[in-house]
Amino acid sequence: MTIELPHPDPAELLGPPPGEAELATLYARLVAEAEDEGLLDVAYRTVDTPVGTLLLAATSSGLVRVAYEREGLDAVLRSLADKVSPRVLRAPRRLDTAARQLEEYFARRRTTFDLPLDLRLSAGFRLAVLTYLPAISYGETASYQSVAAAVHNPKAVRAVGTACSTNPLPVVIPCHRVIRSDGQLGAYLGGPEIKRLLLDMEAN
Repeated sequence: MTIELPHPDPAELLGPPPGEAELATLYARLVAEAEDEGLLDVAYRTVDTPVGTLLLAATSSGLVRVAYEREGLDAVLRSLADKVSPRVLRAPRRLDTAARQLEEYFARRRTTFDLPLDLRLSAGFRLAVLTYLPAISYGETASYQSVAAAVHNPKAVRAVGTACSTNPLPVVIPCHRVIRSDGQLGAYLGGPEIKRLLLDMEAN
């Protein structure tokens, strides 16, 4: 005689699905373990600001990317995976200081940033330009031509514009303070409206 045993319900074997709080705890543990084991090469988070959502990303060396929403945040993350490391994980803790300093900046309580920076996404002349830009004081502007002269290549005005438009760390490295000699704003990664907003905020 054959006795058929009842087939267990897979849902009963697995138990109830984890809730949001439990998933958050599990994710935090995953991030902590990845960082402890040196497997977290690029940490990222997003922050809400008066100029929209910004994506912040950092390596163990420092802040490597600030991205505007208009750039396509998923595309930025894919680019970081290609250019820096595929080990990219949402890990807000590493970016707490950067997020706090940005909040202070937009609240007009901070005029300079004090953050370790990872400038590996720029090289050559572009890196020279970006290294110079923090010398342009809060509330001040400089022309593309004067920046070219300051980095010892006075004919490279257009190249200065390219360096500014490809700045991987906008706001923190203040390429928005570079304008045309005729007073026009010039191009900006975040768009001309954002460039004007930042300049107006710093001027008041």
